[in-house]
Amino acid sequence: MRIPVRATAIIAIAGGVTAAAIIAWTAASSPPTASAAGDVGAAVARSAPGLAKPSATPSATPPVRLIGAPTGVQARAGLLADANTGAVLWSRGLNTELPMGSITKVMTALVVIRAGDLNREIRIPKSVIAYVSKYGGESAGLIPGDVVTAQELLEAMLLPSGCDAAYTLAMAYGPGMPAFLAKMNKTAKQLGMLHTRFTSPDGLPYPTEFSTFSTPKDLVTLGMAAMKSAVFRSIVAQPFYQLHKGPGHHAYWWDNDNDLIGTYPGATGIKTGYTNAALHCLLFSASRHGLNLIGVVLGSPATSPAAGAEAAAKVLNWGFSLPRT
Repeated sequence: MRIPVRATAIIAIAGGVTAAAIIAWTAASSPPTASAAGDVGAAVARSAPGLAKPSATPSATPPVRLIGAPTGVQARAGLLADANTGAVLWSRGLNTELPMGSITKVMTALVVIRAGDLNREIRIPKSVIAYVSKYGGESAGLIPGDVVTAQELLEAMLLPSGCDAAYTLAMAYGPGMPAFLAKMNKTAKQLGMLHTRFTSPDGLPYPTEFSTFSTPKDLVTLGMAAMKSAVFRSIVAQPFYQLHKGPGHHAYWWDNDNDLIGTYPGATGIKTGYTNAALHCLLFSASRHGLNLIGVVLGSPATSPAAGAEAAAKVLNWGFSLPRT
C-alpha cells in the first residue's frame, strides 16, 4: 500500500484568480535603489527593462498600501503579487528573460495534472539513469523497473526536484519528449506567458544554459495557475513524502528542498530552481491573516544553498509588513 505522509496543515492560496489579471499588469519606471541594484547584463538577459514599481490597474488594486521596497534582495529579477487579485506589490526586471532551473517542473506538473489519470501506473525506464547522469541533474533516486503512479512521480519531481521523475512523466505523458515539450509550450501560450520557452521538462541546461527561460511576470502567472490545483497545492506544501515499499516498487523518502516550508510561517510552496547560469531561484507563496502572497526571485547569488529562500523571505517580510488598505 502506498501511504503518503502529508503536512498537518496546508494553507491554500485562494482560488478564482485568472492569468489575465497578471497579463494586464503595467509597470512604471522608478529610480534604482541600493537594495534593487544589479541590472542583468545583455549576455544573460534578452531584455532588461530595469527596475519597475508597477502601478495597479483598476481590476487589480493592491490590498495593502505600498511603502518603499524590500531591502537586501540581491536577486537579478523578482516579483511579489497579491495572489487573490494579481495586483503587483513589487518587481524587478518584470519581463526580463532568464533561465529558472527547476522551476520549469511546475509547468511539467501542470501539464500532467491537467491531463489527469494521476493513478496511472508508470514503469521507471532504464534510460532515466543515463539521462540524469548526462546532464548532471538532481535525482529522486528512482529505480528502473519500479512501477509507481503518476501522482507519486509528481511527489518525486516537486519535492526533491527529481529530474528522473520529470523525464519519466514526460516520456509517459507526451508520449515521448518532443510531444511533451510541445504541450508545455502550448500551455504557456494559453496562459499568456509570452516570454517563456521550454526545451526540457526539468530546467536542465540543454541544448544550452539559456534555452529554457522565463520572466518574473510569466512565472507568477504559472504559479497562480498551478496553485489552483488542490493536488499541486497539497504536494508543494509538504515537508516530505514517504512511499512505503509495495508490490512493484521500492520504498522512497523525498524531502522538500524548498527551505521556506516548515521554517517560514505561512509558507505554502512552491518550487526551487538552480543551474550554474540561473543561480538560485524560487517561486514561492505564503499566507498570513487573510493576505495571500505569491512571488518569484531569479538569479540570487550562490552564497548558500538557501540563497533563494533567503531572498524570498526578505520579499515576503516586506509584503506582510505593509499596512492594509
